[in-house]
Amino acid sequence: MKKLITLFTLALVIISCNKEEKKDPFLISKNQVGLLTKDIQVRDLDSIYANDSLVTQGQNQFRSSNQISVFDKKGNELLLLTPVQQFDSTSTIGTIQVKDKRFKTEKGLTAKSTFKDISTNYKISRIENTLSNVIIFLDEINAYIAIDKKHISGDAKYNTDIPVEPNQIPDDAEIKRFWIGWE
Repeated sequence: MKKLITLFTLALVIISCNKEEKKDPFLISKNQVGLLTKDIQVRDLDSIYANDSLVTQGQNQFRSSNQISVFDKKGNELLLLTPVQQFDSTSTIGTIQVKDKRFKTEKGLTAKSTFKDISTNYKISRIENTLSNVIIFLDEINAYIAIDKKHISGDAKYNTDIPVEPNQIPDDAEIKRFWIGWE
């Protein structure tokens, strides 16, 4: 009987040690986007995305960065990564543009969400008025989100010097671009 209890206890210990907490491959949080964390270096991306495709957009006459696109097996673009230090394999990732709607925050925010999803679930840190978009900053999750100015009401739609207030953005305005910034 003692041997049976010892074997049972040993089996429980082995099972609990082998249970390693897996990361949600599509969860966005302040310090995580899917399988990526703030500390991951560019040289580690091949092993993290071994089942996916990485495409480096190198330097040319129009671009001076080495952004990295992550594609799944079906060819869908998941993420666009920009390293902190360009052309340095030991660099960490500075910004991540979320391209795939499967990536979402714990509160359900995705690249296909609306302004209502943002304003209902997050404290807006600030809003910047640019030429063609308003950029909404969510410090809580290190995110910044672009919404096309075609949705904006009032004079701020045509004048970048006029601040945009949240009440000028309709609830159904869709996210145009969704980034996480770790720089």
